[in-house]
Amino acid sequence: MAEFVDGTAFNHEQGTRARKLFAAVVLAALDDAIADDKKYGNGPEQIARWARSRDGREVLSCAGIDPCERVVDGLMEFVSKGIRTSVALSREESERRHAQEAAEAA
Repeated sequence: MAEFVDGTAFNHEQGTRARKLFAAVVLAALDDAIADDKKYGNGPEQIARWARSRDGREVLSCAGIDPCERVVDGLMEFVSKGIRTSVALSREESERRHAQEAAEAA
């Protein structure tokens, strides 16, 4: 019985690591699309084409993201904002965004 529990825990941990790896691929695709948007002006179209492709849908699914049209729209919106993923995920950017939203609400 203990071997079964250990095996299940190992498999769960391995699955979590795999999801994180695929999530990193999604973040890299977003950064590439943002770079394309700054250079060529076609970033949102690039990320939409990738997300709708068979490979893109597979990567999104493996990252734990439902590859539906709503997600594609969200990815396009994110790319059109032009904020790199490393900056968008930072604490400073999050605090700045919350402060801005609070100021707009007041």
